[in-house]
Amino acid sequence: MSEVLILPGLFGSGEGHWQQHWLQDQPGSRFVAQDDWDHPSLDSWLPRLEEALEEAGEAYLVAHSLGCLLAARLAGRSAARRVKGALLVAPCDLPATEILHPGHIAFGGMPTAPLPFPSIVIGSMNDAYMTVDRLTFFGRLWKAETRNIGLAGHINIASGFGRWRTGYRLLDALKMRTGDRRRSVFARPAFAM
Repeated sequence: MSEVLILPGLFGSGEGHWQQHWLQDQPGSRFVAQDDWDHPSLDSWLPRLEEALEEAGEAYLVAHSLGCLLAARLAGRSAARRVKGALLVAPCDLPATEILHPGHIAFGGMPTAPLPFPSIVIGSMNDAYMTVDRLTFFGRLWKAETRNIGLAGHINIASGFGRWRTGYRLLDALKMRTGDRRRSVFARPAFAM
């Protein structure tokens, strides 16, 4: 079974975040650790992801917020060949994020190249970090399937998302699409949505 690399965004994914639950519930999953969650730099985050992919051999990516942009930055890089698919949840828009958290992020501009691996982008109608129009726009640029899940905010703890079973089903759907037909074994606890 392919490994699942979890890519948190700005400030990491704290206790109770659905990505933390994923570590417990998803066999073969692990965080891609970064040295500085509070002041992300593409120059330090991207090599960490590439190292993790090298170690894994091949993997699925499950990203949140700025982690989605990190995954999208793999386009055009040799490490992208190791990505079987990516679930990109609540990507942030760098201009909006800079307004909300001035001076925290050094990630350059928004990635715009098509993703060379199958991807599902998940967003919502009321995410302060990315409008629906921008979500649709970047989903098209990235050549990703885009899903709007309604009034779900930033799909994080503040939006009522703890354990998020729908995310497990979305990854299963992505795995089916990419030919990894071996069913993942999950604990199916209750979740907040």
